[in-house]
Amino acid sequence: MAIRPVAQIGHPVLRTPTREVTVDELSSEEVQALIDDMIETMRNADGAGIAANQVFESLRIAAIEVADNRRYPYKPPIPLTVIVNPTWRALDEETVTINEGCLSVPLRGDLQRHVTIEVSFLDREGIAHAEIHRGLTAGTFQHEIDHLDGNLIVDRIDPRTLATWEQFEIHQRDDFVRRIAEFVRDS
Repeated sequence: MAIRPVAQIGHPVLRTPTREVTVDELSSEEVQALIDDMIETMRNADGAGIAANQVFESLRIAAIEVADNRRYPYKPPIPLTVIVNPTWRALDEETVTINEGCLSVPLRGDLQRHVTIEVSFLDREGIAHAEIHRGLTAGTFQHEIDHLDGNLIVDRIDPRTLATWEQFEIHQRDDFVRRIAEFVRDS
């Protein structure tokens, strides 16, 4: 396993929709090694997820995990989940304002995410899954699938809420954590 460099906003790989992975490709040593590298890179950067195009591979693969994450201590745990060729659909019209950050964008800001979604994907063994996710977990899945579609948080963020990570920690974090804790408790 290797820690790979993470593409930063402005690099065209982040704006190019990724291509689907065949089952044969998925079982290859190269793609399995890529998945291991993505997990290692995500964990090293304290990310909640990472998409293949963030490590310069234009494949429709992402990894998601939240466990004692210092960047996102308010997020509920998500076991390590590798999603291959994922799609999602909203199960209702309810949305929530989430303040999101990204390993590829040195800013954070408020954006709208659907509260309840169904995600369909293959796992790294090629087994099909359909899962329902809510709240911040649903937001994490939407964020990573956005990456695979060539979209970044800056495309969705209310520009009046943009902040660096440092300024978010100083001026906005406490209010966001208080608001999102109420949302999590009530949902």
